[in-house]
Amino acid sequence: MIRIVVADDHPIVRSGIVALLQDAPDVEVVGEAASGTEAVETALRLKPDLVLMDLRMPLPSRSGNASVGEVELDGVAATLQILASEPGIRVIVLTTYETDEAILSAIEAGATGYLLKAAPQDEILAGIRSVARGEVALAPSIATLLVRRVAKPVTVTLSARESEVLALVADGNSNPSIAKALFLSEATVKTHLLHVFEKLGVRDRTRAVILAMELGLLKR
Repeated sequence: MIRIVVADDHPIVRSGIVALLQDAPDVEVVGEAASGTEAVETALRLKPDLVLMDLRMPLPSRSGNASVGEVELDGVAATLQILASEPGIRVIVLTTYETDEAILSAIEAGATGYLLKAAPQDEILAGIRSVARGEVALAPSIATLLVRRVAKPVTVTLSARESEVLALVADGNSNPSIAKALFLSEATVKTHLLHVFEKLGVRDRTRAVILAMELGLLKR
């Protein structure tokens, strides 16, 4: 039997996934989680073979589940924590999102599968069985995106000013510090960073710096 924990913040969706899995004779749902934090706690307590993980979990302000001062985890952060403590547990991302950034973030976190909720039941079960055997399972559309990304290297060009701003970000400077160093307004610094994020296809400073280094846009 493949012992599974299902982590999804939407009760109806989670119930549907559980119902789908209960029809499989070789699968047993041993636990459910409604948030990233709960997914970590449940996985470490039950030690399942596999966790089906949604990517976008609720923030404390929306869910009301997190206590004051507690930082809620999304699917990527939860995956990182689970695998850091129990590397033998396998994680499959089961989500509606298939952007390049979401895919790469999940895979970099250690997920060994990335499936879409809209996929046919047979495809989801086949992916679960593959990952349980130690293989990698990717939805066809995800595999196509990754192949295209590898086959066609990303070409990004940053302006001189954007490169200066990003280099200062890489050195740990805040926006006010960057503005002071480059004699710019903070609003202008933010605008340059937004342009960098757009060109790199990312949404935060850390990922922008990492990807820029990988592409050779910043010196390590």
